[in-house]
Amino acid sequence: MIHGMQSHPKSQPLPLEGITVVAVEQAVAAPFATRQLADLGARVIKVERVDGGDFARGYDTAAAGLASHFVWCNRGKESVALDLKDPRGLDVVHRLVADADVFVQNLAQGAAARLGLDAATLCARHPRLVAVDISGYGASGPYAGKRAYDMLVQCEAGLVSVTGTPEQPVKAGIPAADIAAAMYAFSGVLAALVRRGTTGRGGPVEVSMLDALTEWMGHPLHHAMHGGTPPARTGLAHAVIAPYDAYPTADGGRVLLSVQNDREWRRLAHQVLGQPDLADDPAYATNAARVDHRERTDALVAKALEVLDTDEAVARLESAGIACARLRDLWEVAEHPQLAARDRWREVESPVGPLRALLPPITLPGGEEARMGSVPRLGEHTGPVLRALGMADADVAELLREGVAR
Repeated sequence: MIHGMQSHPKSQPLPLEGITVVAVEQAVAAPFATRQLADLGARVIKVERVDGGDFARGYDTAAAGLASHFVWCNRGKESVALDLKDPRGLDVVHRLVADADVFVQNLAQGAAARLGLDAATLCARHPRLVAVDISGYGASGPYAGKRAYDMLVQCEAGLVSVTGTPEQPVKAGIPAADIAAAMYAFSGVLAALVRRGTTGRGGPVEVSMLDALTEWMGHPLHHAMHGGTPPARTGLAHAVIAPYDAYPTADGGRVLLSVQNDREWRRLAHQVLGQPDLADDPAYATNAARVDHRERTDALVAKALEVLDTDEAVARLESAGIACARLRDLWEVAEHPQLAARDRWREVESPVGPLRALLPPITLPGGEEARMGSVPRLGEHTGPVLRALGMADADVAELLREGVAR
């Protein structure tokens, strides 16, 4: 380097640039997994049905006329619409897979194998390919053929049994089983690509929604298996810590607070409750005592916070060093000051114009920002992708005319 000149390292490229993914996918589990790959730079070719595409496109019209699930899970992909029941449409998919690094599918159990698109078949044919089978319950066992919608798997994995109030179990408000499977599929692809980098071979990756969500049941599952008693459903309260709950404030809000130890209780009693005598009262001085007297403990906290506005309650709790949070609705989350301060929102293009979207949680400092591409129209890329395979314009036109492609 010439003396006096400074070198400025270039921004690193996205880690999956140059990786091509083909996905025969629908709903959430596979699409959310492949969206992570697209955000990190992979080219993702999404193969959809000609008659309506991924059925998640029809779930709702909440995102300015588009389905919220589809917008969330499918940005940055190329949509190719093909009829896989027609040999010509299926042949196109096999030609795409031949040039791909990764293949992902979450068709109904057995459907991929009938099409020759299961991971075992494809990896035997293409040794460098990483092929992912996402299923509800796995490829074997008595549940292999059962329908596996998210809420059903939440029930089978026990999540519903530990969520809700003592009187009423409830499902999670997000598709937890789908998301769990998606994230294990995503990390499984990355692991398999790393292995391919050292061995030269890809290989199958299998993920089931039940396996994924049961893994996430770790603490309550181990508590039950090894302690004999499942944790109780406690709503927003904590089963073994008090006070740990959400309490109403004077302006209609709710503030959740958590006292983790007896030192914090003493601070809460002095600086928030205004009752320093409670700090050493045997009925409240230890967590075990507070749990035994949970209703009285909660009533003391509720009385202190119900006369404060939410901002004042949070300020007083934070001043006392008590962990707390506002119970935000989704509109408030969309305007969350922390997300705004960290510039976490972007706009992605779509058939209905720009839509707000959150940057992926994975941040790679010193590298390019995540590639948050457009949400595709059904079949938007069918023509260009078929032509890139070497198909003549007349052949492409024939497939479109006969409904094999769209």
